[in-house]
Amino acid sequence: MTLQESAAAPAAAAAWDPETRFSDWLRSGAEPFWTAATGHRFTRELADDSLPDAVYRRYLIQDYLFLDLLVRILGHAVAAAPSLEARITLSRFLAAVTGEENTYFLRSFEALGVDEATLQAATPIAPTAAFEEIMLGAARGGDYADVLSVLLPVEWIYLAWAQSVADRKPARFYLREWIELHSIPAFADFVGWLRGEMDREGAALPPPRQAGLADNVRRIAEQEVAFFDAAYG
Repeated sequence: MTLQESAAAPAAAAAWDPETRFSDWLRSGAEPFWTAATGHRFTRELADDSLPDAVYRRYLIQDYLFLDLLVRILGHAVAAAPSLEARITLSRFLAAVTGEENTYFLRSFEALGVDEATLQAATPIAPTAAFEEIMLGAARGGDYADVLSVLLPVEWIYLAWAQSVADRKPARFYLREWIELHSIPAFADFVGWLRGEMDREGAALPPPRQAGLADNVRRIAEQEVAFFDAAYG
């Protein structure tokens, strides 16, 4: 039985219980994909420095395409945020993504022998295109809670797998720094802040809207698994 076949149940087996943290309910509704993504073979091989460069090269090119999508989603989030404080927090993360993280990509591409022509010719593979459809659909057709429902899982999944291997130090800098970028306290604080925003926004919505948010989170987790799988060709 495939992972997809084993996950044929609806996005949420039960309505949200106010005794449960809303973001925890969203995460549990994304199983089995959440666990498959955060413990994927790709992340394990990255951490123990056994991941082939060809695999990481394919992954990183697609993730650079995803970076452009993330910048657009963060722009939607800034515009939809309910307060100046929230807009400032999101803008600071956007600055980090377009600054430090973008520089990481450029240094890594140079080390991996990926030239500008290759990047310009790159096109989204199926999981990358699916991310765009899900995330832009939520951002353009929804409100702040909808944007959070696609932004939170992509960041939280990366925090989860990176924290689980944070003590590992691969020799190749582009593997080591990828773990560090997603396990540093500043990133953990941002994901924690996103969870708090989602907890507040989600709790105030009627059950049908909550179920829609849960479906977004589940679909994102499913694509994270597919994205890692695709790196192996």
